[in-house]
Amino acid sequence: MISSYSSSDPTTQIFQGTKNQIILENPAMDSPQTRKAGLNLPTGMSETSLRLESFSGSFRAISNLSSPSKSSTCSDRFIPCRSSSRLHTFGLNDKASPVKEGGNEAYARLLKSELFGSDFGSFSPAGGGGGVPSPLSPSKNMLRFKTDHSAPNSPYSPSILRNDSGFSNESLTPPKPPRKVPKTPHKVLDAPSLQDDFYLNLVDWSSQNVLAVGLGTCVYLWSASNSKVTKLCDLGPNDGVCSVQWTKEGSYLSIGTNLGRVQVWDGTQCKRVRTMGGHQTRTGVLAWNSRILASGSRDRNILQHDLRVSNDCISKLVGHKSEVCGLKWSNDDRELASGGNDNQLLVWNQHSQQPALRLTEHTAAVKAIAWSPHQSGLLVSGGGTADRCIRFWNTTNGHQLNSIDTGSQVCNLAWSKNVNEIVSTHGYSQNQIMVWKYPSMGKVATLTGHSMRVLYLAMSPDGQTIVTGAGDETLRFWNVFPSVKTHTPVKDTGLWSLGRTQIR
Repeated sequence: MISSYSSSDPTTQIFQGTKNQIILENPAMDSPQTRKAGLNLPTGMSETSLRLESFSGSFRAISNLSSPSKSSTCSDRFIPCRSSSRLHTFGLNDKASPVKEGGNEAYARLLKSELFGSDFGSFSPAGGGGGVPSPLSPSKNMLRFKTDHSAPNSPYSPSILRNDSGFSNESLTPPKPPRKVPKTPHKVLDAPSLQDDFYLNLVDWSSQNVLAVGLGTCVYLWSASNSKVTKLCDLGPNDGVCSVQWTKEGSYLSIGTNLGRVQVWDGTQCKRVRTMGGHQTRTGVLAWNSRILASGSRDRNILQHDLRVSNDCISKLVGHKSEVCGLKWSNDDRELASGGNDNQLLVWNQHSQQPALRLTEHTAAVKAIAWSPHQSGLLVSGGGTADRCIRFWNTTNGHQLNSIDTGSQVCNLAWSKNVNEIVSTHGYSQNQIMVWKYPSMGKVATLTGHSMRVLYLAMSPDGQTIVTGAGDETLRFWNVFPSVKTHTPVKDTGLWSLGRTQIR
């Protein structure tokens, strides 16, 4: 705020500031000596007539000249500090006054910036200084307070040379609200005899919308389109189901058994196509690419099978020192990631039977593995109870990109193909399901409902629904991801009616 008062004695002036004060009392006429000294003093006042006194952090210059006989009324003027005034937050009238012929608007803006500061350059009042409106540009709202949307020294502040300098009357776009994920499953299936074993993989969802579940010695198929349940096979009293995995086309289902065998079944005709051996003990994990089936076993080996040849296996990959419990092919089928109970994550390629990468940062068993469908060479893995971390890897150079401590055992990981998000399921001690946004790893949702470790995870073919299984012998269906087309939240009601039914 600037205010001025007239004085009865025009030769008497007082200037006051917040940090320094200079008081000139009874100045006389100017003299050539003072002008030579470089001081701007009134006529008749010499340098020797000034003395400097300090008080309360301020300075006072007092003239020793004699005072006139008559009393005079003094005036003051407050000069604020422009750097702390934030004058640009006031919507001063920015209608430009008529520019003389040959005038340079850019030069004028630069001049204002130099005089009033870079933050004031684009918001100075029109028609001259002092805040007095120009007669040619009247305004009733000369001091319209505006919200300061950017920091004074922000590198993204409007440039004084741009045409969009100044505040716009358009309101800023409000931030997008976080996506809402239903907190309860929309369907629950009873799954008797679903084992509570961290090293098994007993649930998979085909591209033809059929869910395969291994229960004890049997494998059941559940059609998501009509809720029809079909018993595919029974391995008998001397064997058991340890893993199931559909081909990419969804026509054939591979089954790993407790005796180390791998069976391939036609899911449509419920007919066994082939049985392959090679493992010495249980086959707990399977992974298909376009033509090769990889199987991991408690015997620490990984076998690769090709149904087009007569041999049971075409290669053996030896690298783990304990049971292999995680296997995933990359989306281009060029790399195979394997995790084991030896806390190692290995990456294999087609050119060697030795691992191309050996990643040993995990401190517990690595079962949860997923490749990003959005970025080539991006791999995520999760560790067991002693580790609890989700780690991201660049398989091109083997560098760890990030690590997040989830607070509980990581049992499964799946990357959404619709949005760049990840879902993880957990065991000890919270038994929760978590949805993460990548790469910020902000939590989108935390889902609870299982009373035991969430050991099994599969995703629907449309990428919107996941099914989780646990040792509490239930399968729960959750809508967690949006549609790939609309990117809108999935409604809490789906194809299936609410309620609880049995899978057999």
